[in-house]
Amino acid sequence: MNTEKDFSPLTPNIVRALNDKLYEKRKVAALEIEKLVREFVAQNNSTQIRHVIQILASEFALSQHPHSRKGGLIGLAACSIALGKDSGLYLKELIEPVLTCFNDSDSRLRYYACEALYNIVKVARGAVLPHFNVLFDGLSKLAADPDPNVKSGSELLDRLLKDIVTESNKFDLVAFVPLLRERIYSNNQYARQFIISWILVLESVPDINLLEYLPEILDGLFQILGDSSKEIRRMCEVVLGEFLKEIKKTPSSVKFAEMANILVIHSNDLIQLTAMTWMREFIQLAGRVVLPYSPGILTAVLPCLSYDDRKKITKEAASACNHSLMKLVTPEDDVEEEEESQSTTSPQSKDTSSKKEGDLNGELYLAFSLAYVLIIVNEPSLTTERTQVTLDLDGIVQVLDRHLHDSSTGMMTRIAVLKWLYHLYIKTPRKMFRHTDSLFPMLLKTLSDESDEVILKDLEVLAEIASSPAGQTESSGSCEGADKIELHVPDESKVGSKGADSSPSTPSMNSYFYKFMINLLKRFSLERKLLESRGAFIIRQLCLLLHAENIFHSMADILLKEEDLKFASTMVQTLNTILLTSAELFQLRNQLKDLRTPESCTLFCCLYRSWCHNPVATVSLCFLTQNYRHAYDLIQKFGDLEVTVDFLIEVDKLVQLIESPIFTYLRLQLLDVENNPYLIKALYGLLMLLPQSQAFQLLSHRLRCVPNPELMRTVEVPKPASAKHATKPQVDYQELLQHFDRVQSKHLEVRHQRASHAEHPDRKLVL
Repeated sequence: MNTEKDFSPLTPNIVRALNDKLYEKRKVAALEIEKLVREFVAQNNSTQIRHVIQILASEFALSQHPHSRKGGLIGLAACSIALGKDSGLYLKELIEPVLTCFNDSDSRLRYYACEALYNIVKVARGAVLPHFNVLFDGLSKLAADPDPNVKSGSELLDRLLKDIVTESNKFDLVAFVPLLRERIYSNNQYARQFIISWILVLESVPDINLLEYLPEILDGLFQILGDSSKEIRRMCEVVLGEFLKEIKKTPSSVKFAEMANILVIHSNDLIQLTAMTWMREFIQLAGRVVLPYSPGILTAVLPCLSYDDRKKITKEAASACNHSLMKLVTPEDDVEEEEESQSTTSPQSKDTSSKKEGDLNGELYLAFSLAYVLIIVNEPSLTTERTQVTLDLDGIVQVLDRHLHDSSTGMMTRIAVLKWLYHLYIKTPRKMFRHTDSLFPMLLKTLSDESDEVILKDLEVLAEIASSPAGQTESSGSCEGADKIELHVPDESKVGSKGADSSPSTPSMNSYFYKFMINLLKRFSLERKLLESRGAFIIRQLCLLLHAENIFHSMADILLKEEDLKFASTMVQTLNTILLTSAELFQLRNQLKDLRTPESCTLFCCLYRSWCHNPVATVSLCFLTQNYRHAYDLIQKFGDLEVTVDFLIEVDKLVQLIESPIFTYLRLQLLDVENNPYLIKALYGLLMLLPQSQAFQLLSHRLRCVPNPELMRTVEVPKPASAKHATKPQVDYQELLQHFDRVQSKHLEVRHQRASHAEHPDRKLVL
């Protein structure tokens, strides 16, 4: 430095001392400067004061010589001390050169700069708040300084500044938030710790409403929540916990609408748990206002429902979110919207539909971002007219459908998806039926799921689709998006003379019911393993969920025209076993036991025509309906049929069924020999069909127990005319026998064709 340069009003001695390498000499110079400035203050000579500060800043603090810079820093601090309460008038000139030295490569000089700024701030106190941003910016850099002395000095300055902010009511939060938002993304642990500590301080000041600007910093907070340092994570949890408490206390002041795209892709479990906790509280606080953003919430929540016990707390929080959100959907969401509203699609729906299938973790955490786009509220209160809330049903269905299609979706998630679909069909049936054609194929495919719980929920959804009155307005054509139906639907004009012989049309069923039955039988036809392993289970559950008579009536209709005769026979055998053995079919069995009403006769004829695909099943149906003479006539025709091992196995099973509780009434009727001769003949017919086997011995022993008719004869007392039963509806059993012959002729023809094709593969097989 040129010592001959004029630094007036600084004396040459002061200038030399400021440039000295010894701290003690620079300190003496600082005392002289303090004395000089005090004189200027007494004289109210602001020009000279600014001149002194300008010389110390430009010629010393910003000098190229390190000792000069140190002298300038201590000189500026001395000026501030001399100015006292008036230092606020010169803070810009005092602070800027000191902050510049924060970036110096010399750690000692950075320490002196920190010391100088501490003295300046200590004197100015609240007057430094207009310059808070530049002070904070400089401190955030020093918080990550590698030198421990510098870091220690910055901590002292940091505590002082926090005390000033806490005491003051003039803190400019609006100007500070952009800087905080920028600094919060620092990856340095010390800088993160510094940021978190300041957020805690600001949150604790009653006059500072940081909650209003939470959307600005929440993303960064969740990034910090994934820090490797346990201490930093703990501090961040405390901050988020405090924010959540305040949200619960003053939800009306929360700007939920600005909490968009908060989370980025992370793999930290703590972030998921915290996000779920926040989401649960948001749903409970905002209520129905979150409904337009349900797709994003569901995209985040549903995968968490399949977590194992290692993430039990996250799973429970996600389950609570899911349950709370589901309860928000009510029948009022089924009200038709105006055309303009219908054409509006929420951002969540667009984001959801545009997502690419891929990495599950990527989708999950991107979904968290969407989940926080919870509410569009411009009012200061959460009170929103329900008519303003629009359920984004299209977006929800897209999310649910995507999870059903994803083979990696966990069992509990699939169950939750099906619960959602069922809930939506219950609460918003009219709108949901717009999506039924696209959902239907996947719902049918889900019947092949490995989990019984999933299948049960799936059947509940399908049953609701098939029975909902809202489905009556839909067309009865084949399901759009499903494969072409190969099962032949019987034509009403060709299946008997009564309308009841065709598909049922009771008030409880809609046009989708018959489509469901067609597609279900088609699925059984294509997946024989499904029929063998789950067929009875599925049909029994459907009989509980829907009317059993409708199930059997419609399936009999469809099987009547089935061209795959082997499948038709297998399916009839399955249905017959369910009819005779399942507790769920008790009422239907009672209806068929006594054909005294036109409805029961019509049902019997409908079942009989399809049961003819399986001769033994047809006989068992006659036993169930107490048509013993017709059963005997059928057994007489068995001599013309091809008796195979499978055929004999079915006869064996029928004998076992006769000994079961289902046919208790039949066995008791053996006591009345005179009135049930054809029952005994039919049983003897079965006995003659059986080889010498266990079933033969069982039936033979039963027939030996039939009493002598002479011993059982009693004197009958004529009943009065009024006690006589009403005339039974007439059933054309001769026509039924002819139908049986025609069906069995088709089966025989097909078997012959197959046998011929096996001998001559070059010939075309015509079914």
